[in-house]
Amino acid sequence: MRIDTCFDDAARTKSKPVSFEMFPPKGEMSFEHAQEVARALAVEQPDFMSVTYSAGGSGNQGATAAIAQFIAQETHIPSMAHLTCISLFKDDLAVKIAELKAAGVANVLALRGDVPLHEASSSRPADFRYAKDIIPHLVEAGFCVGAAAYPEGHIACDDLARSIAHLKEKQDAGASFFVTQLFFDNIYFYRFQELATQAGITVPISAGIMPFMSKQQISRMIFLCGASLPAPVIKLLARWEDDPASLRAAGIEYACQQIEDLRAHGVDGLHIYTMNRADVARACMSAAR
Repeated sequence: MRIDTCFDDAARTKSKPVSFEMFPPKGEMSFEHAQEVARALAVEQPDFMSVTYSAGGSGNQGATAAIAQFIAQETHIPSMAHLTCISLFKDDLAVKIAELKAAGVANVLALRGDVPLHEASSSRPADFRYAKDIIPHLVEAGFCVGAAAYPEGHIACDDLARSIAHLKEKQDAGASFFVTQLFFDNIYFYRFQELATQAGITVPISAGIMPFMSKQQISRMIFLCGASLPAPVIKLLARWEDDPASLRAAGIEYACQQIEDLRAHGVDGLHIYTMNRADVARACMSAAR
């Protein structure tokens, strides 16, 4: 099932699609473990599930298609495979498209990906620099294509207006919907949503929410994503920094409050970064629905 139809159906029924993302802890996950995670998350019946690139094990990007295939065939929930383009050549992309088609994958999230350390010294630059560059190829191949959005701007771009312009380029290239990077303060999402509308963004934007589980995790997310840390989160971290279980519970509760507020403001969809935890998915789904 194409994910754009999920948003179309939701618009007709005045509901909000809720999606889950599964990813490899510390970059590694066996295929068997991935199947267990997928089954556990599927119990909550999200509208679709996405699988990060290399979710079958570090360096084993091909397993992403296999996991997406498993989700669609075994749980009967629409799935989406992530695909990064930063080091791809045209022949590589053709191979990836063939792998995804062979696995029956209908939906792809087109991403740039992290720049490898060897990229700067490479004598031959890859054929694709940005997600917008591969979107037309994926659309032409028959995929429903989504792309990433950044409510506080991309960490490599200090101009929010330019980030919005890049978003419009992705839509013009054929993206059918957007999924945002995580954020901890909804006010940034509402500001971003308004700017996107003004720029002519008309496709659905699903808000990405990640509950914080530990001080270490949230610190890593701030540096990786450039997300702002609002005062209420700082106070929770200070209050529970010596009590991991309470901090984890507080992080889930805070995410649920974000979700409830987003839902009340009529967000197009909600994308939950589950961290492969069924209890996180359950709590967030309860808040979302």
